[in-house]
Amino acid sequence: MIIVDSALEKRQQEGNPIKVAIIGAGYMGRGIALQIVKNVKGMSLAAISNRTLSEAKRAYRQAGIETVKPVETVAQLEKAIARSQFAITDDEMLLCEAEGIDAVIEVTGTIDFSARVALKAIENGKHVILMNAELDATIGPILKVYADRAGVIITNVDGDQPGVIMNLYRFVKAIGCKPVLAGNMKGLQDPYRTPETQKGYAEKYRQKPRMVTSFADGSKISMEMALVSNATGLKVGKRGMYGPRCDHVKDAVDLFPMEQMLDSGLVDYVLGAEPAPGVFILGYNEHPIQQQYMNYYKMGDGPLYVFYTPYHLCHFEVPLTVARAVLFKDAAIAPLAGSVCDVITIAKRDLKVGETIDGIGGFTCYGMLENSEICQVENLLPMGLSEDCRLKRDVQRDQAITYLDVDLPPGRLCDKLRAEQNELSSHS
Repeated sequence: MIIVDSALEKRQQEGNPIKVAIIGAGYMGRGIALQIVKNVKGMSLAAISNRTLSEAKRAYRQAGIETVKPVETVAQLEKAIARSQFAITDDEMLLCEAEGIDAVIEVTGTIDFSARVALKAIENGKHVILMNAELDATIGPILKVYADRAGVIITNVDGDQPGVIMNLYRFVKAIGCKPVLAGNMKGLQDPYRTPETQKGYAEKYRQKPRMVTSFADGSKISMEMALVSNATGLKVGKRGMYGPRCDHVKDAVDLFPMEQMLDSGLVDYVLGAEPAPGVFILGYNEHPIQQQYMNYYKMGDGPLYVFYTPYHLCHFEVPLTVARAVLFKDAAIAPLAGSVCDVITIAKRDLKVGETIDGIGGFTCYGMLENSEICQVENLLPMGLSEDCRLKRDVQRDQAITYLDVDLPPGRLCDKLRAEQNELSSHS
């Protein structure tokens, strides 16, 4: 953070701000826009794209900018950037193609649409910042391959739990402890929640019912921990993770199988623990003198130690991710290589042949984390690809859905990329 803010200050003094574009002007997109415009020196929000143009304009207006320039072509956008005008468009590809934009922040939460955006931005030499765990968990490893070939960074974000976990993971490793578990903190886990049961909560916090449902039914935390797994190589101890309940995160040292932690390492979560909504790392250090120091610093007897961050500040930290990518070629969190863990599709109720799966945060299914090698062997359908798949046979509640159970929608880029990723993982 200290290095990043100093580097941004230098860009400000040089009159050479990082030029950023945002795709998606929903709740989080508007928050990121506000943060960049109001609080980040050395960074300029050059353009916002949204399918409803009025919402892109709203995002700028919420940040205090009333005068914006609607654009319809790459040439118009490049002209606006050259004149330091703030541009809006309903054509997201313009932001991916225009000269003068350093990084694209993708904030839609979609899969196939976002895959097209990411590939186009990478193709045009732009860094890609994903505030989209669903896309990253589904095809992040293959998108990383494309980004590496193009010499750009693709990363998920600081501020969201996976990025905060990864920052902590790197810190724990840097001070000489072995990270053996990367953990999230969760208040509620009920796989049978639906947009109908979550409607009131969604209205209270001005969120979409499907988004709130994805948190409540466990799909979202599975997506988030898939990102952490793919970035660290840590695995899941059992399908769906253990998810034990405790009062405080410090109790986590006694809640997970030591043998698994020391073998493959784990990604997991705790329920009901304070200080929510934080994240934690279990670090292992068996050196007797270092244990004396850790005990002196009130970290416990060891050899397991709990390191935790008590909050995550989502949109506030996204610009820091942009700066890390553009200025230092450093990803907040990105896959190491092939997929390590995947989020699979589980029936939320008894499903009948001919039904169409409604995807993440819906009425028909929920996501669970599983090790990728098992997903490959059992031909399990990734949750991120489940939407609009049509069932070819009945599936009972809590049963994992396989590729053989469904017909995929035709012509999706995400399925093509997923096939490439599976091939990559099988050879890694």
